[in-house]
Amino acid sequence: STTPSAILDRFAWIRGHPMATAAVEMAAWDLAARARGVSLAEALGGRAEWVPVGVSVGFRSSLEELLRTVEGHVSRGYRRVKVKIGPGRDVEILDAVRSRLGPEVDLLADANGAYGLEDASLLKELDAFGLVMLEQPLPAADLLGHARLQETLDTPLCLDESLTCVADLEVALELGACRIVNIKPGRMGGLGEAVRTHDLCLDRGVAAWCGGMLESGVGRAHNLALASLPGFTLPGDLSESARYWERDLVDPPFVLEDGGLRVPTATGIGVELDEAFVREVTVRSASF
Repeated sequence: STTPSAILDRFAWIRGHPMATAAVEMAAWDLAARARGVSLAEALGGRAEWVPVGVSVGFRSSLEELLRTVEGHVSRGYRRVKVKIGPGRDVEILDAVRSRLGPEVDLLADANGAYGLEDASLLKELDAFGLVMLEQPLPAADLLGHARLQETLDTPLCLDESLTCVADLEVALELGACRIVNIKPGRMGGLGEAVRTHDLCLDRGVAAWCGGMLESGVGRAHNLALASLPGFTLPGDLSESARYWERDLVDPPFVLEDGGLRVPTATGIGVELDEAFVREVTVRSASF
């Protein structure tokens, strides 16, 4: 094969460790795009020049602090808000956030697998808040439980940690375990598998969005290239550089524009690594 993902054939004996293999595979995609003189987005088949983005908000020490944080992100222009929930920190939080923001702001909840199927009646209460989706309410391995839960809920379920490859998604769709899919190239071992998952979503008419994992500008550039594909119909977790960094590792940094981010158009990932700054902030290195 001549695709950058073919580099993983050499590592087929490695089981697990998708983040590590993704780092190698995604770098290969960058190199291949640069060799062709095209952007990574173009190499992947992306079309969008700008993608809408949302923000994810974790637990806070108080409900009022959470509400202030959410309001701040909405005032910045983010297109949707995701809040983390867990047992004992769910209905009250979502009720307060929805009341503060009003019905016009897209709101979703992410449980990171914190509930069990025995919590179905409680999770049914979340239908009242008009959520865009409820993300990963049950543990990653429990696809059957998600299918049974989805039957009882009006709110669409979205799978995240459950999906490590396109084969996982095929099983989930066969069971009816989700209506929306969060695609993260790091979780799926690289861009190749992420694109194949996107293609299946597009073919089946399943809504998809690109998830984030606290990336620097390097990972953000890869994610934006992926999110430019036509099947990504919902805002992704792709915050601007200033959300996490006083100074990003890339030039130029990513800046929020009208609730979205521009997809880089220069060759490869479209931004340059600030190598002098990387050396300046390096605290440990290893050579092999």
